[in-house]
Amino acid sequence: MFEPQLIAELAALGLCAGFMAGLLGIGGGMLIAPFMTIILAQRGVGTDAGVKVAIATSMAMIAFTSLSSLRAHHKRGTVRWDIVKSLAPGIALGGALASAGVFAVLKGHTVSLVFAAFVGFSATQMLLNKQPRASRRLPGAVGQSAAGVAIGFLSGLVGAGGGFVSVPYMLAHNVAMINAVSTSAALGFPIAFFNSLGYVAGGWEAPGLPPWSLGYIWLPGLLVTASCSIWTAPLGAKMAHRLPMIALRRIFAVLLYGLCIYMLHKGLSGE
Repeated sequence: MFEPQLIAELAALGLCAGFMAGLLGIGGGMLIAPFMTIILAQRGVGTDAGVKVAIATSMAMIAFTSLSSLRAHHKRGTVRWDIVKSLAPGIALGGALASAGVFAVLKGHTVSLVFAAFVGFSATQMLLNKQPRASRRLPGAVGQSAAGVAIGFLSGLVGAGGGFVSVPYMLAHNVAMINAVSTSAALGFPIAFFNSLGYVAGGWEAPGLPPWSLGYIWLPGLLVTASCSIWTAPLGAKMAHRLPMIALRRIFAVLLYGLCIYMLHKGLSGE
């Protein structure tokens, strides 16, 4: 499991995921999970275990990419810390419910379909570029806490940093795109931390896991992708402040559709 080709594949994946994390505030998880599923399948890991391991490992990696991209966004003063403070408690609860409970019970094919459904929905919302009512604002503390539970729970099921839910959520409440992307990067750490704890507990003695796994987290994959992603996340964040907002929306949507199609195929084909 430590051959040079594997290290090269994981390194390339980490570099790309780090850049996309900084650019789009998605934590890199939605890019890591499908490609890591392919890498594991090529090395004989079954679909049921492979999909779960890829999702859990990508989530653990987000703890590193989120901090790296967050630092770059924070320097530019675009993180809405008031939103982070309101959503974080709910995220912790939702993440624990998903990763330590529901995730461990679901089959890998089902997890693939859930991944595809939510990612496809998010892509459509971004591509349509629907404008919210000018008077629409974020709800109060209770409403944002409930939203945090949903974001943490959905992120735990699909191994993503929450940007595919939190960015559209903030945009729907008239938060500027650059602020939504930056704040999503900040939310990535609590999402990754609490979900990773759940993946370790829920997959502690799961069958069919690759060598060097800690629960559902594959340590070689985590080590290589995380160590590479932290170098490119600041570059993505820098680019996010230069690109026009409509371009960011289109990049986000195209990326999500591509990953949606692959995971839908994975879930339906049983391969």
